[in-house]
Amino acid sequence: MSDTKPIPSAADIQARLLRGPYHQWLGLEVRSVSEGEITIAAKWRPEWVVNPDGGYTHGGILAALVDLAADWALVWTTGRGVPTVDLRVDYHRAAKGTDLVAHGKVIKVGSQFSVSEARVLDTDGKLVASGRGVYLTNV
Repeated sequence: MSDTKPIPSAADIQARLLRGPYHQWLGLEVRSVSEGEITIAAKWRPEWVVNPDGGYTHGGILAALVDLAADWALVWTTGRGVPTVDLRVDYHRAAKGTDLVAHGKVIKVGSQFSVSEARVLDTDGKLVASGRGVYLTNV
């Protein structure tokens, strides 16, 4: 009997991810997944705007995308999303009326805690936010 887990497909992860109403509202699409990495796209929504005069996306949306991509990069190992223990987000430039793409990558898988990082890019490929999270993987 083998201990290997089935390799999750982007479609499989998409289905699991979209079980959450917030994820549905964000308009998430899993573009690719490989061992320890994931790319997730989010379709821009006018409700993301924090400042109507500037049209800037709220930092909470960017932080959510950092968290989601970092968390779901662990799905190859965990088979599911896992609870966030700590999250750090850096904002690099305003995201203004643009779809966003988040790239998540596992840094370390541990028996109790794991660490992943993520970058969020606008449609021009410019970095708008990045961060790192610690996730509880023994649940």
